[in-house]
Amino acid sequence: MRAAVATGSGGPDVLSVGEVDDPRPAAGEVLLDVVATAVNRADTLQRQGFYPPPPGASDVLGLECSGRIAELGEGVEGWKVGDEVCALLAGGGYAARVAVPVGQVMPVPSGVSLVEAACLPEVAATVWSNVFMTAHLAKGERFLVHGGGGGIGTMAIQLAAARGAEVYTTAGSPETLELCRSLGAERAISYRDEDFVEVLTEAGGADVILDNMGASYLGRNVSALATGGRLVIIGMQGGSKGELDINALLRKRSSVTATSLRARPLAEKAQICCGVVEDVWPLVASGQVRPIVETTLPLEEVARAHQLMDDGGRAGKIVLTL
Repeated sequence: MRAAVATGSGGPDVLSVGEVDDPRPAAGEVLLDVVATAVNRADTLQRQGFYPPPPGASDVLGLECSGRIAELGEGVEGWKVGDEVCALLAGGGYAARVAVPVGQVMPVPSGVSLVEAACLPEVAATVWSNVFMTAHLAKGERFLVHGGGGGIGTMAIQLAAARGAEVYTTAGSPETLELCRSLGAERAISYRDEDFVEVLTEAGGADVILDNMGASYLGRNVSALATGGRLVIIGMQGGSKGELDINALLRKRSSVTATSLRARPLAEKAQICCGVVEDVWPLVASGQVRPIVETTLPLEEVARAHQLMDDGGRAGKIVLTL
């Protein structure tokens, strides 16, 4: 089958399209004919050799996709061949076919195209699991997400606002700041010429912070927390080792949690996907939350898609179609 292949670790130029063996669905899995997949930051890290797939997962890039069910593995119920779905993957999305544990297969939200649906599973599952299942963001609480223009950021802004939180975000360009406001951010903070700590402190502190920067923002994030605040770290774009002021956490009775999604046990991923279908998809179907697709490219332009991701400054998701 057709799939994105890498000649080694490195820049976008190591990626091209070639032929690999077709996957087969194991018991409890479904086989999908992939219509589209989306580019995530984790894909670029894997391409560079920094984020290998978990044991047993496909070494083909791609953590989410949309498509149609081509075959049911042994014991699979509740789906049929031809159903249009989207799925959370541990790998394998940049290919014509992918085998997926049935617990990570989700219906396409009403009113969403298959191409748009490709960019929903990873961001929806990440935001739902971290902001609501882990940090328990509640209606009326103050929420800060860094990188508001990215895939995670655009989903986090919309979902938190739809559930009644007071949303703050950081972003760079005037265009991205305006996009964040249009998605529901009450305050979009320019990280180029504003200090998010000062803004949040003046507002009373953040009850929940979703952070993809890691070490470089650790101390400032703790300073920006409200009493009882929860900081959830999901990325290390700013480094992996930082200094944590335990006294500051004690004074605020706050907490710091770091999580990842890809390597979680299948049962946990299935639970997250159930929550997404139950609590997020109705908001997507109603239009309160919408997929933000910035660029759509054919799989043959996978190297260009990764170059765009590496260059930064994108608003929303980059989708690859097959």
